[in-house]
Amino acid sequence: MELKVLLLIFVVPVVWGYKSGLVTESCVDMKPHHGGQSPQTGPAPFTVTTEQNNYTQGDEIKVTLQSTGSTPFVGFLLQARESGGLLPVGSFVVTTNVAQLLNCNQKTKNSAVSHTSNSPKYDIQVTWKPEASKDIKSIQFHATFVQNYQTFWVDVGSPVLKFTSAMSSGPLLVQSTSDPSSTSTTKTISSADCGVTKVCFSQPSGCDPAAISSCFFMSSMSPSSGTLHYEMSGPSDGYIAFGFSDDQMMGNDDIYICGIGSNGLVSVQHAFSRGKTTPQTLSLGNISNIEASMQQGVISCSFTSRNTISTERTTGINQMYYILFAYGSSSNGNIQVHRDTFVSSAKIDISKPQLLQNADFPQIMQAHGALMLIAWMTTSSLGMMVARYLKGMAKGRTLFGKDIWFVVHVTVMSLTVAETIIAFILAFSHVRGWAEGAHSVLGCLVMILALIQPTLALLRCAPQHPRRFLFNLSHAFIGVAAKGLGVAAIFTGLNKIDSTNYWLLKVMGGFVAWEALFYTLLELLVRWKNKTDVASSTLGSKKISVDVLLVVLYFLGNIAFLVALLSGIGTA
Repeated sequence: MELKVLLLIFVVPVVWGYKSGLVTESCVDMKPHHGGQSPQTGPAPFTVTTEQNNYTQGDEIKVTLQSTGSTPFVGFLLQARESGGLLPVGSFVVTTNVAQLLNCNQKTKNSAVSHTSNSPKYDIQVTWKPEASKDIKSIQFHATFVQNYQTFWVDVGSPVLKFTSAMSSGPLLVQSTSDPSSTSTTKTISSADCGVTKVCFSQPSGCDPAAISSCFFMSSMSPSSGTLHYEMSGPSDGYIAFGFSDDQMMGNDDIYICGIGSNGLVSVQHAFSRGKTTPQTLSLGNISNIEASMQQGVISCSFTSRNTISTERTTGINQMYYILFAYGSSSNGNIQVHRDTFVSSAKIDISKPQLLQNADFPQIMQAHGALMLIAWMTTSSLGMMVARYLKGMAKGRTLFGKDIWFVVHVTVMSLTVAETIIAFILAFSHVRGWAEGAHSVLGCLVMILALIQPTLALLRCAPQHPRRFLFNLSHAFIGVAAKGLGVAAIFTGLNKIDSTNYWLLKVMGGFVAWEALFYTLLELLVRWKNKTDVASSTLGSKKISVDVLLVVLYFLGNIAFLVALLSGIGTA
């Protein structure tokens, strides 16, 4: 008997949880009737949003129920009511098996939506249609969210959806136009009150988008706690975007995009960027007061958001973030790789008015790039060429008891390793951790090989040892691999700071072609020497002179390419 009583105590709450979602008895007060449990009184970690802030007869309104964080909801009840009213109006349509229709109004079928099971849910979208009646008023969506049996929120409301006789602001879309004589209902975006009531970030720094059409601009102001009003503007034929980041590089960024869709209309999108891939589109969430347009090649958007900011590592409106801005073209509404981007020089609290400065390429990273260029364009090349092609120089002469070519080879290759280690430490100290992307992976591989190479050299066997050839093969292979990966790391690094006209990448491509040409000429010369009688010391001297001449010509060009790249990094 006692066991049965205990089972009833634990089972009854589960039964009262209505995991089937058939909760028509909750239609009036929207309470889940969980055995006398009281609803939460604090802010709900869930939102009810729509894709537009007004509607007209015949519209189909997309309504989204969404978790604002990592907390799911297991149950819900959704209704549309006239603003200030208590009765459900209109009807819903569902296209997912996690939601079902309920009849909460005897006059209208499908006037509410609820869950079908107690499975965790983070994002649900349904469609609402207004009634075919002339007496239509502004409406508001109301929802109850159930996190668990004891924890639930009742009557969570959406922004009020106003009824208009004609569509004034479709699903966050405004007609795009390039006609100079046309006008737009979008408010003029300007730099007025920057640093006083709002945060401003622009390129060129301090420009006014109301006065200069070439100004890329974003601003943010906080009219109330938890609310941010954003503006962005800039010349583009596809899109402009800004985002919040934990660092000054793209990846794990919370972003908003203002761009031209496949229908030629300007729209606002919420997305999350993982790096150099197409951003993942998110639900718009709790966004209202959308205005968007394109005039004379300038795209503009403004909107009010109650969405929290999240980069996965950092979450919250009042946290510190870098601000990123990017722009580029689009194809059939899909954004393409950005033409250019700029980032704030410091992290900021977006809710506190201030003027942001653009970040120059950090000097510590300029030093990192310069060291890597010198290491893998100059000193490593010299060490490899001496070991491969100039062993005949100063034959019979020694320095510190070793052949001169060997001393030169060891010296410059040791310098290469030291330069690589210092460059690696500089980059690691700037990023303060492991960064994502091909450049970081390549850099780590180069660092590993650069450490393995001298370690093997110290452990090598004597020249007369029968297995010495194994060291020779591995030493040569690792050297070539490190050289190739070092050049690849330079290409990916230059791409990070030269994504507009790719001038630095073209110069680096020219260097690779230059180096390949001279390696080919020197290799052909070695093969020719091996096939030719070199008994004559005079002839041998002439051949050595050709080797030296080719190496000298190579390094003259090498220095020219190096100086050009160092100059480019210095002005990045």
